[in-house]
Amino acid sequence: MDKLIPFHINELAKITNHRSGEIKFGEKMLTVPKNVDTVKFLQDCPARYVLFGIPEDIGIRANFGRPGAASAWESAIKSIANIQYNQFSKGHELLVLGQLDVSQEMDEVKDLDFSVIQDRKKLSDTVVKIDMEVAHIICTIVKAGKIPIVIGGGHNNAYGNIKGTALAKGKPINAINFDAHSDFRILEGRHSGNGFSYAFEEGFLGKYFIFGLHENYTSKKVLSTIKKIHNRVRFNTYDEIAIRRQKNFDEEMAKSFTFIKDDCFGVEIDLDAIPNIASSAMTMSGFSIEQLRQFIHYFGKSQNAAYLHICEGAPDLGEEKNNHLIGKLVGYLVTDFMKANDPSEGILHNIKVHF
Repeated sequence: MDKLIPFHINELAKITNHRSGEIKFGEKMLTVPKNVDTVKFLQDCPARYVLFGIPEDIGIRANFGRPGAASAWESAIKSIANIQYNQFSKGHELLVLGQLDVSQEMDEVKDLDFSVIQDRKKLSDTVVKIDMEVAHIICTIVKAGKIPIVIGGGHNNAYGNIKGTALAKGKPINAINFDAHSDFRILEGRHSGNGFSYAFEEGFLGKYFIFGLHENYTSKKVLSTIKKIHNRVRFNTYDEIAIRRQKNFDEEMAKSFTFIKDDCFGVEIDLDAIPNIASSAMTMSGFSIEQLRQFIHYFGKSQNAAYLHICEGAPDLGEEKNNHLIGKLVGYLVTDFMKANDPSEGILHNIKVHF
């Protein structure tokens, strides 16, 4: 893991706001000690979840999107460090591994123009390099018996999450994606819009469900492709659930869970599905934050939930005075997943489905 920048205890102390009479996550979360083998520590430490950041927006640029998602990791870790440690939220269950070193790659692409064919290829080639590093780190975490919680970055990193988990498990995995977009576009070179289609084509992704597609922003070609592979890729739309009310949110969660539940699955969250969240593809219409938190709780309850990936949030694109709010939102989502997934809390390993 040469491209990993470890997060050490002294860095955690700097971002934790200590207050008399309170205990914060930053005082309880684990970090890998200096001069200790990272892989061995991963295998031996008691933490169940491993927090890993990917501070890049290269895949978004390669997809003609607005950069800014690289800033989410810094915002998120500061907020997570200052969550209250109590009977509901247990910071000692979380190991802060660190972040992927993408400084060189970010510097190399900063002046590239997506509209120039040669530049577009350079962007895609750089995404492939990041894919390899992400897959390696995720594979190492999962092989150590831990559950990765990944803070992006662009949604291009879904590919590395899926590939790394599949390699560790020795078989394809499934995925549920809470997203306004399918990210199942054609294999035209890697970017944030085709992480799932590449993982599917290369045999790492078994079944895939897209939850809450926006009908106005899904191409006819993508819909046609999905229709041909309906046995393995399915979706519902935000419009039929929240606007036309042809379908019910809770029932749709149950149906999509039934589709993916028999194997390990990744829980993918794209923050551009939530209204007014600063992101590359910011929307004014979408599911609420409360519905997103319910979604994470619902799927996190399953012991087949292999990882959580939260991506596309871009504090740098938000209001300057409130750019900490995305980090705070990520903190809620991380703890929602941990609370739901912790088997010591007596959560049933199998979710009963009611229609």
